[in-house]
Amino acid sequence: MLQAATAPTGVLHRGEFRGNAKEYFGIWIVNILLTIVTLGIYSAWAKVRRNRYFYGNTFFDGHSFDYHAKGLQILIGRGIVIGYLAAYNIMLQFYPIAGILLGLLMLFALPWIVMRSLRFNARVTSYRNIRFDFVGKVGGAFFAIIVGSLVATFSLGILAPFASRWLYRYVFNNIRYGDRALESDPQIGALYRVWIPAFVLGLVGVAIAGLVGLASFASFEDGTMDEVQIIMAVYGVMIPFFVLFAIGTIFYRVGVRNVALSSTIFDGRHRLMSDMGRLRYFWIIISNFLVSMISFGLMRPWAAVRETRYAVEHTGIIVDGQFSDVIASIEASGSAVTAEYLDIEGFDFGF
Repeated sequence: MLQAATAPTGVLHRGEFRGNAKEYFGIWIVNILLTIVTLGIYSAWAKVRRNRYFYGNTFFDGHSFDYHAKGLQILIGRGIVIGYLAAYNIMLQFYPIAGILLGLLMLFALPWIVMRSLRFNARVTSYRNIRFDFVGKVGGAFFAIIVGSLVATFSLGILAPFASRWLYRYVFNNIRYGDRALESDPQIGALYRVWIPAFVLGLVGVAIAGLVGLASFASFEDGTMDEVQIIMAVYGVMIPFFVLFAIGTIFYRVGVRNVALSSTIFDGRHRLMSDMGRLRYFWIIISNFLVSMISFGLMRPWAAVRETRYAVEHTGIIVDGQFSDVIASIEASGSAVTAEYLDIEGFDFGF
C-alpha cells in the first residue's frame, strides 16, 4: 500500500498537446470518406491514423508518445467481436437456448477480452523509444470489471467508489514502463468525496422526475390529458432524470480520474497528477456537442482536439530528480522493449 507520508516531491511536468484542428481535420475527413467507400473496413486503419496523430502530439518533458499498432490487428479484433455478436443474435432468434449460452459465454469471456485489449494497447504505446506493458491477469479483470459492476449496480451506485478503486488499482498496478512499475491506491474517503456531488445530482433528477410524474398522473386521473400531453409527461419525467444523471456521471468520472492519477506513483518516486475541473470539463463536453450538432459534425475534429488538449494539459508527473535518469536506468537494465520491435502480439478488441 502506498504511504501518504512518503509522497515524492520534485518538479511538476505537465502534459502538452501540440495538435490543432486544421491538421486533424485533414486526417479525419479522409478517414471518414475511406471508411464509407470501403463499407467500414478502413475504420481499423482510420483508428491507427487517428491515434498516431494524437499520441504523436502529446508531449511530456519535451518528448512525445508513439502508437505502433497495425490496421490489420484492429480489423481482425473487430471482426472477431462482430462475428461473435452476429452469431449470438442469430442463435438467439432461431435457437434461444444456444443464444443464451453464447451470451453467458461472452460474460465470462469479457474479463479475458478486456485484459488482452489492455495488454495490446499498452504494448503498442511507447515513450522515448521504450514500450509500455500490461501484466494483469484474467482473475483480476474478473473481479475489477464483473464483480465491481455488480456491486455498483445492485447497491444503486452507493458502493460505486469501491468498484472504481478496484478498477483503477487493477489497471494502474499492472502497467509497466520498461521494467518499472506503477503503484496506485486511491483512498475510499477521497473517492466518496467526489461521489457525493454526483449522487446528489442523481437524487435531484429522481425527485424532479417523481414530481412531474405525480403531477401528470393526477391530471390523467382527472381525465384531462390527451395523447400529446401524455407524451409530454413521459418526456417530462425522463429528460430531467437522464440529464442530471449524465451530468453526475461526468462529474464523477472527472473526480475519480483526479483521485486515481494523483494516487499513482511511478518507479516508487515519481507521482502522477491530474487536476481537471469538473465544471470546466462539463462545459467543454456540452459546448463540443452543441457545436458538432450545429455544424452537422464538421466541427468534430475541433471538438476532439479541444477536449484532448484540456485533458493532457491537466495531467502531469511530479518527477523526483531528472526523468532522463529514469530513462537511462531502464535502458541500462536491458529490459526495455524498444519501439523498433514491431512484431506485436495479439489484436485490439476495441475495449
